[in-house]
Parts: sequence; C-alpha cells; structure tokens
Amino acid sequence: MGYEPKSRSTETVKGEISKLSSRIFDVMAIKSKVTEPGPNVQPCESSDGDAGKLYRVRHPWSAYGVGNEVMGKGMANLRQELPRQGWKIEKVGDDGSKNKNMQILAVHEKTLSQAEITWLKGLDGHEPLIEVNLYSRCFRSVGA
Repeated sequence: MGYEPKSRSTETVKGEISKLSSRIFDVMAIKSKVTEPGPNVQPCESSDGDAGKLYRVRHPWSAYGVGNEVMGKGMANLRQELPRQGWKIEKVGDDGSKNKNMQILAVHEKTLSQAEITWLKGLDGHEPLIEVNLYSRCFRSVGA
C-alpha cells in the first residue's frame, strides 16, 4: 500500500482523535445525548515483522435521544460542513443493511484519520441514533 507508519506518542494521537471527534459533534449541530467512552488504543493487524508494534486510536460514540427529523438535520449538516473542516467525503449512501441506513465515510486530509458515520433510523424498533466510529492511521508508539 505504500504507507509507512510514523512514530508518534499515543497521547498525541488520542488528543488529535478527541479533537476531531468533538468537531464532528459540533458540526452535527443537534441537541442530543452522547455516549461517554473516550478514545482507546488498539493494536493494528500486521502480516509482517511489525505485528504487535503498531497501534491505532479509535473513538466510537453515538448521538441519541432525539427523533429522526433531528438526526436527518445532523447528517445533512455533516455532509455540508465536513469538507469545510478538512474532511474528504469518500462515500454518502446507504450502508448496505436491510434498513438502508444512511452512511458517510470520510478521511481527514491532514491527519488521514477516518470517520464512519451511520444514521440508524430505528426502523427495527430501536431508538434512532447516529453512530460515529473515528480512528487514526496505524502508528508506532513512542515513549511507551
């Protein structure tokens, strides 16, 4: 693939992902509840000699507690504003599920972090929510 993982501090990457995550929520511009867990560090899978040496920071969270009309506005705001915040939208469309949930896949052009944002409309009886899964590129941890 031609990507050489950079050596970075885990705390630096966690801070970067946390800031990007906050900006995504701000861009949604909806008043909703949000799940709490913050960014976490995970090993990256590697088939070469780097196995066990590469990591990524992942920050999954969801916005919930409001109806589909508000969620729709949040997704429309994301489609419009993410490019102005340095994100390149790679895909907008349904996620391939039976419910045809709307999904936005985007890459932050400066950090190359990725976001998978899915609007689960709750057509299966569950509460509607917007699920955000944000993760960094793989990196070598320094100072660990």
